[in-house]
Amino acid sequence: MTVTEHIEKAKGKTQFSFEILPPLKGQNIKGIFDTIAPLMEFEPPFIDVTYHREEYDYRETPNGLWEKRIVRKRPGTVGICSAIQTKFKVDAIPHILCGGFSKEETENFLIDLDFLGIDNVVALRGDAVKNQTYFKAEAQGNKYASELVLQIENLNNGIYLDAELENTSKTNFCIGVAGYPEKHMEAPNFETDLKYLKQKIDKGAKYIITQMFFDNSKFFAFVQKCRELGITVPILPGLKPLTTKNQLNLLPQRFKVDLPDELVAQVVKAKDDSQVKDIGIEWCIKQSKELIKAGVPILHYYSMGKSQNISAIIKGSLK
Repeated sequence: MTVTEHIEKAKGKTQFSFEILPPLKGQNIKGIFDTIAPLMEFEPPFIDVTYHREEYDYRETPNGLWEKRIVRKRPGTVGICSAIQTKFKVDAIPHILCGGFSKEETENFLIDLDFLGIDNVVALRGDAVKNQTYFKAEAQGNKYASELVLQIENLNNGIYLDAELENTSKTNFCIGVAGYPEKHMEAPNFETDLKYLKQKIDKGAKYIITQMFFDNSKFFAFVQKCRELGITVPILPGLKPLTTKNQLNLLPQRFKVDLPDELVAQVVKAKDDSQVKDIGIEWCIKQSKELIKAGVPILHYYSMGKSQNISAIIKGSLK
């Protein structure tokens, strides 16, 4: 079932979805199942699985030369999605990146997903790898998320890269894209960022999942701006509870999000990370309650492999 069909079926009731990371290379899928199992009582319409592209590392050899190695620390997104759908009977949504793929590789990836009965994808440009200052697309790859959305939508219309193919079948992917209530870090201003977002919608995206935020007023302002621009698709707020003091500096630096003064003051006063976790849960409950009252169709939680705090947040938001 597609994300938009899940929203229609809920008839205005807010649902809860989750995003998980593939396990590190060398680990098995048991940790994923153990994370998901406690969250199934909330009947999630879908579970997102992030994708982590190959990166390059350099290692000095005994003869003094440097050897370039491909490093992939979290493989298995497609396999995990298939396993989740089989075990839990819930839609699993893989992230698809521009970075690391040629258009041909992207097409083959999408064909595999279609064969597996995966109905939804999240199309993302992806970030620069650690040895790049700025994002660089692969040769013959998509440079922007809007280009990736168009390629997926072309497959939905039976248009493949090889124009000579005949009697092609159409896929039926429901395409999700990212939105940034506080602006993408690389966009020159908020208006430009919204223009790029609308391009993704115009080319076929059917829903938006936002970057994490800690101030609901910024989400509501973002939604209003989107509607004024003619973006009518569902906008799903993405939430992440704070769990450690280090995140006071890490999250603004890595994700370019602002933390409200009240939240920062509470975390600074906390004696240890155990108290920070409790503060993060309570703050996220408050956010969730307000968003549910506002009628958001789905609350999307960035679980990061943890389920205890997410479970506590959902239970607290329903009281």
